[in-house]
Amino acid sequence: MYKYLRIKHSPKLKGSVKISGAKNSVLPVIAASILNKNDFYLDNVPEVADVKTLLKLLKNLGSEFEFEKNFLKINTENINNTTAVYEIVKTMRASILVLGPLLARFHDCKVSLPGGCAIGARPVDLHLKALSLMGADIKIQNGYIHAKGNLKGSDIIFDKITVTGTENILMAASLAKGKTRIINAAKEPEIIQLCGILKNAGVNIEGIGSDEITIYGSDGELLEFKKETIIPDRIEAGTYLAAGAITNSKITVKDVIPEHLEGILVKFKEMGFSFEINKNKITLIPAKEIKPVNIITSEYPGFPTDMQAQIMAIATQANGVSIIEERLFENRFMHAQELNRLGADISINGKIANVKGPAKLFGADIMATDLRASSALILAGLVAKGETNIHRIYHLFRGYENLTEKFKALGANMEILKEERP
Repeated sequence: MYKYLRIKHSPKLKGSVKISGAKNSVLPVIAASILNKNDFYLDNVPEVADVKTLLKLLKNLGSEFEFEKNFLKINTENINNTTAVYEIVKTMRASILVLGPLLARFHDCKVSLPGGCAIGARPVDLHLKALSLMGADIKIQNGYIHAKGNLKGSDIIFDKITVTGTENILMAASLAKGKTRIINAAKEPEIIQLCGILKNAGVNIEGIGSDEITIYGSDGELLEFKKETIIPDRIEAGTYLAAGAITNSKITVKDVIPEHLEGILVKFKEMGFSFEINKNKITLIPAKEIKPVNIITSEYPGFPTDMQAQIMAIATQANGVSIIEERLFENRFMHAQELNRLGADISINGKIANVKGPAKLFGADIMATDLRASSALILAGLVAKGETNIHRIYHLFRGYENLTEKFKALGANMEILKEERP
């Protein structure tokens, strides 16, 4: 039995939505618990599939946890297995985040290559190169990364900015011997939160929030994590603001950190929208005319690749031609074909998409290809005449908590249905 999402034409939304904890922040924090010697209490943890997958992986390694009502208690004291198996890792690329902490603590581990990952073509090679510079002996055998050795501080220069690479080395360096410098480090809010949690646990870290981070390792001594609260999910907030934008409706996102969304809000403003911003909430004010926009995805604080699909959906309703350039990931325009099935006019030339608007969209059967693409299809479904059926919606549950309930609270007409397939 499979599930799909049916959306009926919902041209106007209104109201407010509470934003959940950030998936991209909680995953490295959970992985970091491997470095901890006591119970770790974590609040505002989103109940999404990726979190449950990582917890399943840690349980498989010997950890114990309790997870209820967005509150997580985890203890990794009795880890007795250092192999992260393919059966779990294949479902989530972020599983690679256990590599650094497992190696730093146990000096020998095996982690399956993330599903579909080609060494050299994807950033995982940057993780391995950095760990090698810290003294790790790394071999790739039978689809697994086998790493062993006692880690020592080193100067790590990333050839390109990598969020998960920065996180992996931050965690590994926290237990290594001596000083590690990460040069060309990622600066995302999720990185800053991980640094803050490690620092609260006793690690001396300098340069937090900059592109050069210095970590003074504990030389194998386990850390003492304090109770922490996960930051709000800026991509979830951006997605609901995008729902307001594509329907040109006034909506409010609550429990957010507005400065984390500055790179997104700038582009919404260029499209004609305005905002009322308070301490922890943002209200989108409808535009007199939705204008076309030029977007180039880049690392924080630039426009995030995780909002590229959503802005493309809005651009289908803009009055003119929008140009979207994807510089961070290959194959991240797969949603364009599905948007065209609804009636959008999008042409792709390499890493650049041209979106002609305004397009009259009509409901159809379409297929989700990844997490953020899925949310873009929902946005388009809101303004498409008739019914839109989105299949393979398991992608959505990886990163959006209570998605249908939140959209319904804003006035969207949608429901999850079951279908029989041969």
